[in-house]
Amino acid sequence: MIRRLLPVIGVGLCLGAAGAAADPARDRLLADYAAQAKAEGGSFSGFSAERGRALYMGPHAGGKPEANACAVCHTANPAAAGQHARTGRAIAPMAVRVNPQRFTDAAEVEKRFSRDCPTVIGRACTAQDKGDFITFLTNY
Repeated sequence: MIRRLLPVIGVGLCLGAAGAAADPARDRLLADYAAQAKAEGGSFSGFSAERGRALYMGPHAGGKPEANACAVCHTANPAAAGQHARTGRAIAPMAVRVNPQRFTDAAEVEKRFSRDCPTVIGRACTAQDKGDFITFLTNY
């Protein structure tokens, strides 16, 4: 019995390690950010989950001192629910594996980056920043 289950368990572990399931809307958004990043800097060579992690975890010196990282409101564990630091409002988890709807609505994603990047890092996020951030949270 155990011998028959091991291949099934192995497949499940491999799928889990590969990250969240692909989503056409998220893939399109990342492709758009990649095109923008190439246009912005010319030396774009892909998104980095590690850079995205650094962006998420902070700390950043340019924004508001009380909100110097995404992790302030969203927690250091992106798979956990967060809480808005000022209002106390609950925030759904950022990790795509827990919240598959994350980063599927381009207008909503842009609205959040436009509002939160200046507050947290003190400047607008670049397309590279956005793609790195989404890549981190898609693979977390």
